[in-house]
Amino acid sequence: MPKLHASLLSLCVIVSTVLADQPAQSQTSKSFEGQVTLPVKYDYLLSLPQGYEAETTKRWPLVIFLHGSGERGTKVEQVMRHGPPKLIAAGKPIPAIVISPQCQPGQIWNPHAVHALTKHVQDSYRVDADRVYLTGLSMGGFGTWETAMEYPATYAALVPICGGAGVRFVMAEKIKHIPVWIFHGEKDAVVEPAFSKRMNDVLIKLGAQPKLTLYPDAGHDAWTATYDNQAMWDWLFQQKRAPARQ
Repeated sequence: MPKLHASLLSLCVIVSTVLADQPAQSQTSKSFEGQVTLPVKYDYLLSLPQGYEAETTKRWPLVIFLHGSGERGTKVEQVMRHGPPKLIAAGKPIPAIVISPQCQPGQIWNPHAVHALTKHVQDSYRVDADRVYLTGLSMGGFGTWETAMEYPATYAALVPICGGAGVRFVMAEKIKHIPVWIFHGEKDAVVEPAFSKRMNDVLIKLGAQPKLTLYPDAGHDAWTATYDNQAMWDWLFQQKRAPARQ
């Protein structure tokens, strides 16, 4: 796979606040540009946790959220339709730095660009490198698997939701050391739940201990219940990066 060269990365800040009146946690619009195999640009929402400015020596967990195909576009506010940015907009405090990038029209998630954005945020903010988490829904679920398989030493835990189509199961060996909680609706007619079940089985055969939650009455929307589930967040923030197992 081609490597990303740091010298080709640039960052520009769009000085605008998406939710200027949000009292607890605000989401600020920023832009990231990187050269991978082709130029990739991600506008993204940045949310800093309560206490970030006051606690100047503390390092915080980092959550990278990858949206689904319906949120692709040129208006980054679209990513607030679902997932962590929607919760933050509604006033839910999330005790982590939360980054929600947006794919431009026609794009799918590029794992090298997602990782480059991850590293940029780590370099720019006070991030606990042992508590960097990756989650996504539908197309973002695919991107979660793919990015972790390309960069298994970076992420401390994964929460892929209704994803898995196209996942390279033969690469599961690379992520067997990463805690993962998989979610899928049993009645999903968009992405077959069999993909999530198969990845779960493959990881178990490799000696991993993944968690799998199947919603018996849910269709493609397995994300609303998942991100509303405080138990998922409690589990996520308990995870710390572990060395790759031999």
